[in-house]
Amino acid sequence: MIDISEKHVTGPVIRLHHADNVVVARVPLGIGAAIPSEGITARSQVPAGHKIAARALVAGEPILKYNVCIGFAATDIPAGTYLHSHNTVFREFDRDYAYSRDYVETPLLPPEQRATFQGIVRADGQVATRNYIGILSTVNCSATVVHHIAEAFNDRRLADFPNVDGVVALSHGLGCGMEMSGEPMDLLRRTIGGFAHHPNFAAVLIVGLGCERNQLNLLMKDQGLSDGARLHTFVMQDTGGTRKTIEAGIAAIEQLLPEANKVQRETVSASHLKIGLQCGGSDGFSSITANPALGAAMDILVRHGGTAILSETPEIYGVEHTLTSRARTPEVGQKLVERIRWWKEEYSPGRDVQINGAVSPGNQMGGLANIFEKSLGSSMKGGTTGLMEVYRYAERVTQPGFVFMDTPGFDPVSATGQIAGGANLICFTTGRGSMFGAKPVPSIKLATNTPMYERLTEDMDVNCGDIVDGTATLQEVGQRIFEQILRTASGERSKSELLGLGNHEFVPWNIGVVS
Repeated sequence: MIDISEKHVTGPVIRLHHADNVVVARVPLGIGAAIPSEGITARSQVPAGHKIAARALVAGEPILKYNVCIGFAATDIPAGTYLHSHNTVFREFDRDYAYSRDYVETPLLPPEQRATFQGIVRADGQVATRNYIGILSTVNCSATVVHHIAEAFNDRRLADFPNVDGVVALSHGLGCGMEMSGEPMDLLRRTIGGFAHHPNFAAVLIVGLGCERNQLNLLMKDQGLSDGARLHTFVMQDTGGTRKTIEAGIAAIEQLLPEANKVQRETVSASHLKIGLQCGGSDGFSSITANPALGAAMDILVRHGGTAILSETPEIYGVEHTLTSRARTPEVGQKLVERIRWWKEEYSPGRDVQINGAVSPGNQMGGLANIFEKSLGSSMKGGTTGLMEVYRYAERVTQPGFVFMDTPGFDPVSATGQIAGGANLICFTTGRGSMFGAKPVPSIKLATNTPMYERLTEDMDVNCGDIVDGTATLQEVGQRIFEQILRTASGERSKSELLGLGNHEFVPWNIGVVS
């Protein structure tokens, strides 16, 4: 487990662990800036959030941050030198997976002591945080139709249905020109099926073309779906084409709205919360403020019986051993390592992707030298409790507690898988300022630093920069995030919802071969 207990701010830098050979600039530093706590002087300009050698390093020496290896010195490096990708070598190193060695069962609060929120209880017992009507496409060829149906239901048309949060169309670029069977098709159907079953939808329409490879009848059978009061299906080639299908879809939703509007929120346990954890536009402060603070909030949630879903497999690579060591069983830990192996040995060889070392330009500018350093922060979002289960992309999440879902690092694809698995809220940390929403669930944006939060306040819900500013502790911000989650789950609009984000972030993982 990554030890975050020693972190302390001393003047212009932050020391994260006593064994580290780097410190992090709290503010921009100029050449010759004194760093009294380390007894060194900055040898070059260092942006805020970036690393400085706290002592002399020899070529090949591991670079330690939170006492975790994030790379190796490319050459002999004097104390006070700016450390980044230009003088850091990325290469594999041995890791002890220590399966389940550090697992400790998390004591749950008694039901009567658990936090509550105002949720929507569905007939099947699932609990929703929002109340949408959804329109899903089986294939890209029906994308225009589903969007035209949804566009007919603007705020004015929905004014008589105040308990309905909206009508949302979720289309994608898949469904044909792909393998007719196997993992790519299974994954697409699992994703669409997960959304069709999602509690945040009061009702769902599914629209197909008719000749696509992702046949509607096979999708329905595969995912245990059937036409009924809550689910209506249309095949454009049978319905009469584009215009007639749009008209039929609009008519169906008009009939569904009165029933959807009957819902009432009621007090329910926080154990019904399933939180998808995301990070994007990360920076050097991500592992210091927002990510560990979100982890602290997830530790609270787990004690209250809820579920925290960590994902983005390439962004735990390099620190996966800190998760396997606290897996509930060795088998759970081995599932995680197998997903890492698949990414490294089957999916990514020969490709210029981040699991092979390089992170995005935005991450680089934010102070992250390579994927090991990004993973260090990314993994912290899950908190410190035991890893209870590992799921494949878009699988239904049924195990409470801290779990992992195998997804890419691309935020819309990752969040789509989490929501298909049952996540009813997304928490998204960002240092550079990612703009994100994910209907039908609300997304809460957590800023890693105060300057970005103040610059992008219309998009950010919580400022975790208070931690490095010294105005709040990590645990205080974690509690603040948990309380924001409860308010948002109860119906308070997040910043991304107020801005209307989330209509275009339904992106199933495309791992298939285009024919």
